[in-house]
Amino acid sequence: MPNLPDPLVDELIAIVGSSHVLTDDMDTARYVGDWRRNFPGAARAVVRPATTQEVSRVVAACSARRVAVVPQGGNTGLVGGSTPDATRREVVLSLDRMTAIRRVDPLDNAMTLEAGCSVMSAQAAAVSVGRLFPLSLASEGSATVGGVVSTNAGGEQVLRYGNTRDLTLGLEVVLADGRVLDSLSALRKDNTGYDLKQLFIGGEGTLGIVTAATFKLYAQPRQVVTAWVAVRDPQAAVELLALLGTAVGERVTAFELIGRQALDQVLAHGTPGMRDPLDSGSGWAVLFDVSETSERMDPSPAVEDVLGMAMEQGLVLDAVLARSVQQGRDLWALREHIPEAQRLEGPSIKHDISVAVSRIPEFIAEAGAALEALLPGVRVVCFGHVGDGNLHYNQSKPVGMADSDFLRHVDRVHNTVHEITMAMNGSISAEHGIGRLKQAAFLQYKPPVAIDLMARIKKAIDPGNVFNPGRVLPCDLVNP
Repeated sequence: MPNLPDPLVDELIAIVGSSHVLTDDMDTARYVGDWRRNFPGAARAVVRPATTQEVSRVVAACSARRVAVVPQGGNTGLVGGSTPDATRREVVLSLDRMTAIRRVDPLDNAMTLEAGCSVMSAQAAAVSVGRLFPLSLASEGSATVGGVVSTNAGGEQVLRYGNTRDLTLGLEVVLADGRVLDSLSALRKDNTGYDLKQLFIGGEGTLGIVTAATFKLYAQPRQVVTAWVAVRDPQAAVELLALLGTAVGERVTAFELIGRQALDQVLAHGTPGMRDPLDSGSGWAVLFDVSETSERMDPSPAVEDVLGMAMEQGLVLDAVLARSVQQGRDLWALREHIPEAQRLEGPSIKHDISVAVSRIPEFIAEAGAALEALLPGVRVVCFGHVGDGNLHYNQSKPVGMADSDFLRHVDRVHNTVHEITMAMNGSISAEHGIGRLKQAAFLQYKPPVAIDLMARIKKAIDPGNVFNPGRVLPCDLVNP
């Protein structure tokens, strides 16, 4: 049976051209499924505008017909927030053609990029003028500017430079009626009313479509000390972080905790040549960077002194310092391969939690004991940005257990981890967002007053619930 004419598709074609409106299932396949394959969908159309003006016209056309729009960047999200549902009613608006680098200014220490520009391209643009764009994450080759803004991405260097929210100076945003909010200023100080850009940073595409962003730049590090350290336990890791901070201050750029189960899975599924840097068999390791922007100051002696002191105190069991840039990259490759290694290991249950840094050891001990009682033999894959309290606290099935038997425990495992997290005044989503995956837990644990305020903001800015309906907030809270 031939497809019936679709007036909306015809209008979208008139705006962006027929080659940039995709409706065939084969053409739309890469836009309608998420990386984890948890939320397969189907789109009424995938539209790929090339300019902010085209985005504005596409949004206005969809809004006039009350058709939902799902904004999408690199489609590297992990919570089902950037792909369509299965109804085939939603339009995916991909920003993958908007890749221009509009401005890079080393004197302002700022650059302006379009939303489809990849994080890796943003890093290269900064390097081209002798500056650093410090956002760094495993998916940086495909993750885009608009995506990291909309999810307030963190990454490995949050400890020194902050989340995307801390790096963003200004935004250009298309609103639900097609109007464009142009706030791309590179100003560091602007006290003229509400800071509107903050609504869209971390908004997961539910309030507007980010089409460009202005970011802070920094001096490039001239020296980086990278160390892989076997520690006694998580408490020792936290105490080592404090010692480093006292010795070198804000030069501690990244500080990652890696549990033995995480490293073992990398060694089992990683690329040839990957090995335990210490062959120590230690249950816990820390990977950290200390960076210095001045050529006249070498942080290595201070780092070595701290490690020596920590060994004397019994906090550190062994350590290795990278002696070259390549050795440092090899150490970081172990950390960055953990998610893929766990995927290859089989089904897993994932959490992205945060607690106060001082409570990380308590959380790991309490959650580990509770999960073992719930599911004997469960393998906890614990790793993450312990320097800012963010743990990726995942579970692989007990050895020999059938996948189906393990997955029957998903809800109980989530409830166990989330209850312990909230009892410690933590967060059930430190950096991945809510999307569809975590909505139930979000509604359960977020204070009702906060949810009500969010719903009011959504209704005020997007009264027709055009942008990403059903993500973050359920439709029944925001439908007109």
